[in-house]
Amino acid sequence: MNYPAGTAYIDGAFVPMSEAKISVLDWGFLHSDATYDVVHVWKGRFFRLDSHIERFLRSADRLRLTLPVSPGELARILAECVARSGFQDAYVEMVLTRGASPTFSRDLRDARHQLICFAIPFGWILRPEQREAGLSIVLSDIRRIPPDSVDPTVKNYHWLDFVMGLYDAYDRGAQSAVLTDAGGNLAEGPGFNIFTVRQGRIATPDRGVLRGVTRQTAIALAAELGFPLEERLVAAAEALAADEVFVTSTAGGIMPVTRINAAAVGAGRMGPVTRALLEAYWARHDDPAWSTSVDEVLSGNLAG
Repeated sequence: MNYPAGTAYIDGAFVPMSEAKISVLDWGFLHSDATYDVVHVWKGRFFRLDSHIERFLRSADRLRLTLPVSPGELARILAECVARSGFQDAYVEMVLTRGASPTFSRDLRDARHQLICFAIPFGWILRPEQREAGLSIVLSDIRRIPPDSVDPTVKNYHWLDFVMGLYDAYDRGAQSAVLTDAGGNLAEGPGFNIFTVRQGRIATPDRGVLRGVTRQTAIALAAELGFPLEERLVAAAEALAADEVFVTSTAGGIMPVTRINAAAVGAGRMGPVTRALLEAYWARHDDPAWSTSVDEVLSGNLAG
């Protein structure tokens, strides 16, 4: 197996990605008992690192997991992974698992929680040269796990609904899928939030979804640019009737959707609202209010 280049932090040490291993007895592996978060580095700068760490800490608290380092130490571990890898553009992940009990007890309280971090080359959902063509998605018949069962605001590895949705998309000739809830409303896709645009008004689901950092960034940029936006229940039919649809993710930013269920969205190309938000999003990557250089984080000056 060819492992991606990169550096991991595990068991208190930095190692090449190919040497990063966890125990098969770790409840993170056995039961998806873990939380994680992903931040990206672009041109040597973390984008909104503080927001990602804050969400990671909230998720850990909700799952009754204890981070073994301080937030500042976590930031420096992430930066060290990037620095040791030598990447200017990177996909940087932090994971906290339930771990395993040293006595093989089934009592969750006996487990020793495990922090894992790593940096690998930046990976795109939609590469820059593909943006004009946009994404092709399906509205899958696979239902999203109800929020009353698994809290979607806690970033987690419960992805079997997404996995089946992706196979649904592949079988229908599309790149990805958006799942719906039991009421036929839009939820989210595997690793991204969805937005619709109709007559200049933006809508995005407010229930059963992760509060993505890129989602929140798009909401803030829409307000700055003067686009009206609602967070509410969004019926799946609204995506089919929209003038524009876009999705948001750390792995690609703001990305146009140009085909849904094999039919063109609007004019079948990136629309003006999506384009304005996309351009504003990437322009903010040099803004020190939104980003922090890897070197600054290593020196303890956390911002962005």
